[in-house]
Amino acid sequence: MSILHKLGLGMSSGTSRGGSLPVHANSRSRTPGVPISAVGATRAPESPESRRFSNGLKEFLWNLDGLGRGTLLDLGPAWQTTLSFFIERGFRVSSEEKRLREDPDAREKLDMTPSGRATRFLAENLQYPRATFDAVLLWDLLDYLEPMLVKQMVVNLTELLRPGGVILAMFHSKKPEGFQRYRVADSNTLQVISSAVVCPAQKVYQNREIQDLFGRFRTMKSFVGRDQLRETLFIK
Repeated sequence: MSILHKLGLGMSSGTSRGGSLPVHANSRSRTPGVPISAVGATRAPESPESRRFSNGLKEFLWNLDGLGRGTLLDLGPAWQTTLSFFIERGFRVSSEEKRLREDPDAREKLDMTPSGRATRFLAENLQYPRATFDAVLLWDLLDYLEPMLVKQMVVNLTELLRPGGVILAMFHSKKPEGFQRYRVADSNTLQVISSAVVCPAQKVYQNREIQDLFGRFRTMKSFVGRDQLRETLFIK
């Protein structure tokens, strides 16, 4: 997970490349904002892989239906299949798929305490103008971040969303033993890809804690799966 790499919690695997991807015209227009390019590494499939029906993704897309030339922020790895899925629907997609590239000597001098990583992360990332995005794919990222960073990150994401904007997040009902990545297969199916553990999950969030984190959102809707994964939709 790229955000975890940026916090110094994982090792980089592979190279990344970026580039602008086309935006398709749509019937509904919106006042143009700051141009956003889809950036990040495209990846070969990893193994093992499974699929899960996603009510959360289905509801996420329903709320975005008819939006037209929307903007989306993907906080997971920049899978080409996910990028293409949204670009074909008229979205401009941004990804925070950058690696923490520091020589070993420089990294040793950094403050790698939880507070130091959180401060550095917030100063260097998610640097977009207010009300830039219509949608955010947050995935299960919050489960793996230190609690002191989670609250401020949700505040930042709230500011980046336009009124009516949507966030799709996932929360584990107990600390997962493994590590998973997600990519969009179709409008109601996610590919779930098991991966090497980048870092252990930091916290299991209860429903009240999630409501408090996203208290500025007018709607919260959850779907609980048999795999102990809760998909939650937040509408600003």
